[in-house]
Amino acid sequence: MRAAVATEELADAIGPVDGAEVVVWNGDGPPPEGEVELWVPHYATRADVIDRGHELRGLRVVQLQSAGYDGVAERLPDGITLCNATGVHDDATAEHAVGLVLASLRGIPEAVRSHGHWQPMPGRRSLADAHVLVLGYGSIGRALAERLLPMRTSITAVASRGRDDDLVGRVRGIDDLPELLPEQDVVVVLVPLSDATRGLLDDDALSLLPDGALVVNVARGPVLDTGAVLRHAGRLRFALDVTDPEPLPDGHPLWSAHEVLITPHVAGGTTAMLPRIAALVRVQLERMVAGVALVNVVSH
Repeated sequence: MRAAVATEELADAIGPVDGAEVVVWNGDGPPPEGEVELWVPHYATRADVIDRGHELRGLRVVQLQSAGYDGVAERLPDGITLCNATGVHDDATAEHAVGLVLASLRGIPEAVRSHGHWQPMPGRRSLADAHVLVLGYGSIGRALAERLLPMRTSITAVASRGRDDDLVGRVRGIDDLPELLPEQDVVVVLVPLSDATRGLLDDDALSLLPDGALVVNVARGPVLDTGAVLRHAGRLRFALDVTDPEPLPDGHPLWSAHEVLITPHVAGGTTAMLPRIAALVRVQLERMVAGVALVNVVSH
């Protein structure tokens, strides 16, 4: 079988797999000749590149390098199996979320802007004793909880449905949000984007948070209503690695909104990514050669 991956670097990291040939195709130019059964497009893949899956003869599986897959399945030919990169970005995204929380709570952006002038900032909130809601308790949410618990936080985990968990005890269902939000100091957003989560944190939801609470979004921009963010900025703090729209245009009001920290969607794309995505693709190739079920399947 043959697989096409986006870069030479990824092909080298995957290494040899018995029964499989790995070629490089970045989505530009003519597609590889012959059949390609597995395709791994670029990490940040444009919609028009996904459309080129129609040109790959014999394509059976698309393996994304991202955990999010909104808007992809409907652009692929019928019958293609779509797999996401669950597990690949857990460590890096959880790290970045912790960094955004600490930076915002401890006033690091303000200190940078005041560089050259000693500006006291007494009474900043510590993560110790803070109530943190992890909104979207999947693999990344668990990785985040594993980092926050040693920092003496009180964690409430929320997922699409309630369940017991060995790390946080009880995971609450998403219907419990109105009850939970008024008790939180920090909310970290990790839910995937879907019809059910688009605009999940709107004006009504943000209004339930207490003054001074921090909302961190490392999921997808449209989960958080941008207009509502602008209305609550200052009463609440925001730290956003993703925005709506994205990329955020120069001069957009979010750039100058009070108590809003923005990073340009960098949570997952770190040095930790290559060895983890290479290992996942290698597993998928081995499974395809062996004729066994793939992992991380999100649609057929």
